[in-house]
Amino acid sequence: METKTEYQKINTLFKRDSNNVIMPDAWADPMFEYLANTKWEATEKVDGTNIRIIITPPATEGAPVGVEFRGRTDAAQIPGHLLNRLEELFPVDKMTEQFNPAVRPLKDTIVLYGEGYGEKIQSGGRYVRGGADFILFDVRVGDWWLLRDKVEGIADALSIKVVPFMGYMTIPEAIEFVRRGFTSMIAADPTLPAEDLVLKTPVGLLDRTGHRIVAKVKTVDFCKLEAKQTRMNKERKA
Repeated sequence: METKTEYQKINTLFKRDSNNVIMPDAWADPMFEYLANTKWEATEKVDGTNIRIIITPPATEGAPVGVEFRGRTDAAQIPGHLLNRLEELFPVDKMTEQFNPAVRPLKDTIVLYGEGYGEKIQSGGRYVRGGADFILFDVRVGDWWLLRDKVEGIADALSIKVVPFMGYMTIPEAIEFVRRGFTSMIAADPTLPAEDLVLKTPVGLLDRTGHRIVAKVKTVDFCKLEAKQTRMNKERKA
């Protein structure tokens, strides 16, 4: 049976009201509250489309590995110009050389998770001046999720980008970091505001359902919250 490889949904920190504005006193997951004052690994969230590169063991000895490109879901369509870029970055011979050496044949499916971004992808025209690109943010080998240093090692071996590491932060520190605003570390346009922060536990903690504990801190959420608070203050004074 085929292993499910779709990437898990990443929750925001807080629940939302009927107008889709976050409620900072209502945690979306009790684990976020429990771990609020521990240090999380914070990386930049790139505004693009979720991409999976699925690398499967050779069908027979001496054959190349399988390489397949998929979007967030199996039904998702990958834009043509992005697909061309993925084929340039991940040719079968390169993947076979890296992941199926004769001394250590590949036994488990490897999935490279990343963001496809660039022109005509979300609002990504300011990330790349012409065309599209791919940036790695996670790697799974069989049932194992690799930690940040191993993900960086694979990115180096494949000569591809990896999402920028912004530091270790508690949740209050991450919220303040996003509230202040920050620019993208990878964009061709150095003035482009970053979309979000993604927070992971540095040791890959899981919740009770077996999913990793991962959260995102969205810049737009705090802009909407501040606008709501400003409006309410004006109404009280009126």
